[in-house]
Amino acid sequence: MTRIVLASQSSGRAAMLRAAGIAFEATAAHVDEEALTAGLVAAGQTARNIADALAEAKAIKISSRLPGVAVIGADSTLALADGTMLAKPESPDEAADHLRRMAGTRHKLFSAVVAARDGAPVWRAIGEARLWMRPLSDAFIADYVAQHWDSIRWTVGCYEIEGAGVQLFDRVEGDPWTIIGMPMLPLMAWLRAAGLAPQ
Repeated sequence: MTRIVLASQSSGRAAMLRAAGIAFEATAAHVDEEALTAGLVAAGQTARNIADALAEAKAIKISSRLPGVAVIGADSTLALADGTMLAKPESPDEAADHLRRMAGTRHKLFSAVVAARDGAPVWRAIGEARLWMRPLSDAFIADYVAQHWDSIRWTVGCYEIEGAGVQLFDRVEGDPWTIIGMPMLPLMAWLRAAGLAPQ
């Protein structure tokens, strides 16, 4: 079996690992993200900590049934300027609403990655990006959602910045990997230290 498993079916995260030359298998963790997030929000946890907890839950769930395998879990959360969190949109109408709320403002995106072995976390990192979305007309939002719903429905923030989502922004601060969904530079350093990537 491959020594690395990505506990996610995110095409963006898989593409980053493939581009980096990392051999891995991907499998969905099937964690109830909505329920876990709701509990963490109720407990007063920040968007940053929630991303970390979701990534850990995914990694632990898969690693507990794959002894000796390095399992990578990752998740992203988005917080508006007032601290309100946005989740993945459940419908095109909700995606349009999210874009209207972000348009002309800055938000923060947190991407966490946790590695686990034998059901326990062994390493973690959290990346943070700040993004300034340009003002968007209702017509632009409607057209954008109609054209890209099949891909943006899986993304917090309703954008894939590596694709058409770049049209949404005036300015970003943070590395592109964090924005796509996983802080790759610290992950690569850990993989090398663990003997799972070329030295």
